[in-house]
Amino acid sequence: MIAISRVLIAEEPLAYLKARKLEKQYLKAKKLILSGHFSNVDLKIREPKKDRVWYFRINRQFRAFCELEWEMLYVFAIDNHQK
Repeated sequence: MIAISRVLIAEEPLAYLKARKLEKQYLKAKKLILSGHFSNVDLKIREPKKDRVWYFRINRQFRAFCELEWEMLYVFAIDNHQK
């Protein structure tokens, strides 16, 4: 598949993670992505594919939405998947 060497996060999603005490779970998901274990965090491209928005699972409830540029994921939003 693809090789990802960096995962960056914007200020707003970072504040969202801190407010809900999800930093540790996010860092674990980030570590899995960087080591190439994409199926563990369910890293997938979102429909419609032309928008090039990817997402991965932080835990059962929360998802991180990101863009893939070269070998870098840029997280721009965190969403409550169960709402």
